[in-house]
Amino acid sequence: MNGPTKTQLWSGRVMSALVVLFFLFDGVTKLLRLPPVMEATTRLGYSESSVVVIGVIALVCTVLYAIPATAALGAVMLTGFLGGATATNLRAGTPVFSHLLFPAYIGVLLWAGLLLRRPRLRVVIPGGVAERT
Repeated sequence: MNGPTKTQLWSGRVMSALVVLFFLFDGVTKLLRLPPVMEATTRLGYSESSVVVIGVIALVCTVLYAIPATAALGAVMLTGFLGGATATNLRAGTPVFSHLLFPAYIGVLLWAGLLLRRPRLRVVIPGGVAERT
């Protein structure tokens, strides 16, 4: 399998950069214990003491995703993190398209960015392009 085209590479980099910026913002605001973040997180049922821990986990996973050698591991870990966010929003009864599905939107962007940058990873997708060649 050939490497990514220039367009695929840059599209993947932009998508991945958006994901990294989102998670850096999310993690740092939790570490800083900003009042709106504390309020929103506790409203979802988490204790105030868990907010910093959630922020640290988000930042560690994000750093792994941002480093090319560990990007796939970071993507898997962030996917789990996003699954937890989806479950939390489902339990809290948040609006579907703006809140409940938001982690799925981020997850699609996360994986699309990675797969555009690293076409060799496409073999992990059942029925994907790599299986048909």
